[in-house]
Amino acid sequence: MTKHGVSTRQDRRMMTGMFRDRDRAERAYSSLRARGYSDDEINVMMSDKTRDSWFGRDNPGESELGNKALEGTGAGAAIGGTLGAIVGGIAAVGTSLVVPGLGLVVAGPIAAALAGAGAGGALGGLTGALIGWGIPEERAKAYETGIAEGGAVLGVSPREDADADYFENEWRSYNAEHIYR
Repeated sequence: MTKHGVSTRQDRRMMTGMFRDRDRAERAYSSLRARGYSDDEINVMMSDKTRDSWFGRDNPGESELGNKALEGTGAGAAIGGTLGAIVGGIAAVGTSLVVPGLGLVVAGPIAAALAGAGAGGALGGLTGALIGWGIPEERAKAYETGIAEGGAVLGVSPREDADADYFENEWRSYNAEHIYR
């Protein structure tokens, strides 16, 4: 079902959007925090290359989104290998997952879904995790492609319709792509 070109799904309230640059992703993240959502409720998905480009040594500065994307990485939270190692790593670092073999950084509740999807083969584990969160396969593949091209996906489960409407309007003003709710 669509409303103003935005996909909707009533039974799963995960709302997602793709952002192509740090500034717009930062503003969208700040809008989530300003509306009272905690880091534990906000999903951030990007490649480790994007994380390094947006928040690495060449781009210093305090940033809530950057802190979330970098969460756990200073403590050697890079995880690879078997599903057991991934699940163990999630328990060790909370809700942040860095999968070097996949070149993927995931923070928030969806990190557990990614681990549950097996994080197998390229970024395909991300598509499976997103589908598991109720994102249609076509949209999940668009997010996977966007992440591989240097974008970031933010996601949240709005507490009420007014929040979803607010985020949709805010994210549109930040040129979000593929907004799904």
